[in-house]
Amino acid sequence: MPRGTRSGTVERSTAETKISVSWNLDGSGIHTISTGLPFFDHMLTQLCKHSRTDLDVEVLGDLAVDAHHSVEDTGIALGEALAIALGRKVGIRRFASLTLPLDEALVSIALDLSGRAYLEFHGELSDGTLLGSPGFDPQLTEEFLRAFVTSAGISAHVDLVRGKNSHHIVEAIFKCLARCLSDAITVDGDSIPSTKGSL
Repeated sequence: MPRGTRSGTVERSTAETKISVSWNLDGSGIHTISTGLPFFDHMLTQLCKHSRTDLDVEVLGDLAVDAHHSVEDTGIALGEALAIALGRKVGIRRFASLTLPLDEALVSIALDLSGRAYLEFHGELSDGTLLGSPGFDPQLTEEFLRAFVTSAGISAHVDLVRGKNSHHIVEAIFKCLARCLSDAITVDGDSIPSTKGSL
């Protein structure tokens, strides 16, 4: 597939959120992100920057209730946009894994763009809020990942090897996910990477 053609756009509207996502997999890290949650914006910026993709995200959510709906629904919309952008997945590497440090935090992720949704998440994230107003509960990270891999059709194993600072842990997860996605979506062949002939 020629470079620059792999993109997906999703509009998602419910009684709880209104979300617009546009994701170009053959970009360079350009982004416009507004979710109403400053820390979440920062994490999605990491996802875009370290996957070297272009990402536009706009979220209007019921933050007066809490951040859960906005974070989870953003994961769903991003996963759908990724699936659209990948299409039949011709030539992609498909698999990727990485262990990534951020100061005292160490995170390991392995994923397969298999078309089969599965998340194995190991590690405890604190119950509280991170910087920003409204704040971001670190436990929403797992909810985001579950929504994302489910709608994208990704099998992913996420392991928090060690860490104390919640900011460092969550940021390491997003950066590690970004680098794994960057590797897995890379086109270096001309066939679908499956003996079944489809993914």
